[in-house]
Amino acid sequence: MATKLTLALLVAASARPARGQAAARLVPYRDSIPPTLVTFEMVPVPGGTVTLDSPATPRVVSVAPFWIGKTEVTWDEYDVWVYRLDVATGATGGRDSTDATARPSRPYGAPDRGFGHHGYPALAMTYAAARAYCAWLSARTGRHYALPTDAQWTRALEAGLGPDTSLCAERRDALAWHAGNAVHKSHPVASKQADALGVHDLLGNVAEWVTVPGGAPLVRGGSWADPAARVGPRARAAQTPAWNETDPQFPKSRWWLADAPFVGFRIVLLTP
Repeated sequence: MATKLTLALLVAASARPARGQAAARLVPYRDSIPPTLVTFEMVPVPGGTVTLDSPATPRVVSVAPFWIGKTEVTWDEYDVWVYRLDVATGATGGRDSTDATARPSRPYGAPDRGFGHHGYPALAMTYAAARAYCAWLSARTGRHYALPTDAQWTRALEAGLGPDTSLCAERRDALAWHAGNAVHKSHPVASKQADALGVHDLLGNVAEWVTVPGGAPLVRGGSWADPAARVGPRARAAQTPAWNETDPQFPKSRWWLADAPFVGFRIVLLTP
C-alpha cells in the first residue's frame, strides 16, 4: 500500500509541478481544473525579441520566457466555466471567489455550431469573455493565466517555426487548417502537425485573441474560414460589427459573437 501511495504521489507531482519548480526548469507541464478531471498542457517558450507591425513603424519588443497552451482552449475546458461544472450540484454554504466570478449567459443554439465538441476548440467568444475565463482559471488553479500579448504570441510562433518563417503550401497544410483544407469547419485541436516547440494550431483552425497593450485587441494567425494566403505569421484582424451582426439582444452580448465561429483563444502562464 505504501509503495502504491508513493507512486501515486510521484505521478501527481510530475503532472502538476510545485509552484516555482516549472519556472526554474522551464519545462512543459500539465495542469488541471479543480475539482474536475479536465486537464490542459503548457509548453515553455524561450525569451527573445520580436518585431511587431504597427500603424506608424515596426516596433522591436523584448519578451521574457513564458508558457503557452499546447493547444487552443477546448470546449472540454471552456464548458467547465460556462456551465459551472466546477460547482457541485446542490452545494450549500458560502461561495468561494471562483464561484462568485461573472460567467457567460447560455448561448443561443449549439455553441459549437455543429462542428464538434469534445476535443474541439471553443469558439465565438468575445475578448472580454476570454479574459474572464483566464481570471476564473487563475482563481481555480492558483496560477496566473492570461491571454497572450501580441508580442508573446508572435514570439511563440517565431520560436516554433524557426529561422525560416515563410510558409510554402506544403508546410502551411501540414501546420494549419484553412479554407482550402478545412471543409467549412473547425477541427479537433492537435490534429495538425506540431511546430518545433510542440505547439499545435497557432496558425489556422480558430484565430486567437491577443492583448495589444494600449490598443484594441486582435485575433492572430487566421482561421479555418480564411483563404490559405491569409493564414500565416502576419495574419491579424480586429473585431468588426459583422462579427455580431445577427445577435438579437440589445445591447449585444458581452460574452458571445453570433457571427464569428472562427474566433477562439489560447492561454499563457505569467507566473507559475
